[in-house]
Amino acid sequence: MKVFLIRHTSVDVPSGTCYGQTDVPLRDTFEEEASVCKSRIEGIKFDKVYTSPLSRCTRLAAYCGYEDAERDSRLKEISFGDWEMQKFDEISDPHIQEWYRDYLHIPATRGESFMELYRRVASFLDGLRREDYEKVLVFAHGGVLVCAQVYAGMVDISRAFDALSPYGGMIEIEMK
Repeated sequence: MKVFLIRHTSVDVPSGTCYGQTDVPLRDTFEEEASVCKSRIEGIKFDKVYTSPLSRCTRLAAYCGYEDAERDSRLKEISFGDWEMQKFDEISDPHIQEWYRDYLHIPATRGESFMELYRRVASFLDGLRREDYEKVLVFAHGGVLVCAQVYAGMVDISRAFDALSPYGGMIEIEMK
């Protein structure tokens, strides 16, 4: 099975803002960016299409012709809990230093660690393995795409964020 994962287009929040699961708006360049995404998948027949329920993904799915894509909350971005919508360099929570040292295992205050996000994404992908699909399309977030690459053995978890896809980027993983 081939799984195509597309990251949402660029968001309209100040640079350096920690937005995770907050439902943030998209930039005015949405249609231009979305048309590039759509062109990458034109002509491919998908057996199933999924999307994160956050509007930055559902809007892209709809633009690409998949307004009925199945929403799955396991495809949401990592939760930054109390840090959501704060600039990273302005977060006063002393716990953030622990998180910087070990974001793989330390969750944001009232949020998730990277490993918790990974387990959610792995649960989703494990479920796909049980289906008889040839091609699946997923609209999701940067962290989800990173986790999918780790799951597929394409990226070592210690270098996970070196594999962060750009806004509107697409990756493809092969699952047997």
